[in-house]
Amino acid sequence: MNSLRDDAGMRRPVGASLLAVLRERRRSGSLPGQRGDGHRIALAIEGGGSRAAYSAGMALAIDEAGLTDAFDDVYGTSGGALNGAWLLTGEARRWIRSWAWPEVAAARVTDPRRILRGGPVVDLGRLVHHVYEEITPMDFDAIVANPIGFHPIATDAATGAAADLASYVTDRIGAQTALRASSCIPLLAGRPVRLGGRTYVDGGLSEGVPYRTALAQGATHVLVLRTRRADQRAVPPSRVERMLLAPYFLRHGRAAGAAHIGRHRTYAEDDLQLAAGTTADVPTLVEVRPPLGSPDVTRLSGDLGVIDDAIERGRGAMAAFLDGPSG
Repeated sequence: MNSLRDDAGMRRPVGASLLAVLRERRRSGSLPGQRGDGHRIALAIEGGGSRAAYSAGMALAIDEAGLTDAFDDVYGTSGGALNGAWLLTGEARRWIRSWAWPEVAAARVTDPRRILRGGPVVDLGRLVHHVYEEITPMDFDAIVANPIGFHPIATDAATGAAADLASYVTDRIGAQTALRASSCIPLLAGRPVRLGGRTYVDGGLSEGVPYRTALAQGATHVLVLRTRRADQRAVPPSRVERMLLAPYFLRHGRAAGAAHIGRHRTYAEDDLQLAAGTTADVPTLVEVRPPLGSPDVTRLSGDLGVIDDAIERGRGAMAAFLDGPSG
C-alpha cells in the first residue's frame, strides 16, 4: 500500500498521487466540504516579502487551471498568506498580479524613510486597510465564507512556536488582523500584532514553508509553493542583524528571537524533508519552485519589473507542473 510519512513518523495510506487527485476532482466537479474521495489536499504557500511574487504566479496558474476548488485547505506564511487570501476571494486572476502594479507601489506600504519619523518600514495597516480596501479591494467576507479552510501561519512572540490563526478568520477584522500577524516582520513592521490575547510576529520565523502544520492537521496530500530556487538556501542572521533585533525581542518576545536565530536550520530541514517527500512511490508531498536561473528577489524589493518577471516565472513553473504526468 502506498503511504506518506508525516512529521511524527506515522505512515498514512494514500491511494493516488497529488496531481491525479487534483485532476479527478476537477473532472468530477468535486467541491470543498462535499468530498467523497477520502483525501484531504492542502496548498502550502511560502512567503518571503517581495519574493512571494513567485508563489503569486504559481497560485495564479492554479486558479487559471480551474483547480482552486480542488483543495480543502490553504496554508500560507507572510506573503504566502496574502497570496492564499487572494486565491480564496475568487478574484485571484483579477488582483494577484498587483504585487507589480505601480498604483500599489505608490501607496508606499514599504518606505524606509518612515523609520526617521518613528514609523515602521513596512506598514501592514496601510496594506490591509488602505491598499486592500481602496486600491485592490480584497473581499474578506468571501475568504471567511469560503468552505476551503484558510490557515495564516504566524509565530507566537511569547513561545516562538508556529501558530495557525485559522480560528480567528471568522469575520472581516479577524481575517485582516491574521494577515497582519502572519506578515509582521520583526522591527521592520513595528510592534507584534495582538490577536486573541496573544501577540504574533512573522510566521517565517517558525514555519517559513507551512506544510508541517498541514500534515499535522490531517492532510493526505500537500502541494507546496516555494519562493526559493532549488539552489537557494536561507542564511543565518548576520551579527549586525542580531544586534539590531536584540532590543526588539527583549521587549516583545524572547522566544520569537530564538526562533529567528534558528530560522536557517528550519529551512534546511524543510528542504530535506520535502526532497524526501517528492521521491515517494506515489507523490503526495510535492513542491514547485522557481526555475533555476530565476533572479533573486529581495524581501523588500521595489523593482516592479523584477517582481512582474517573478510572477510570470512562477506562473510558468506551476503550469508546467500541472501539465506534466500525474505519476
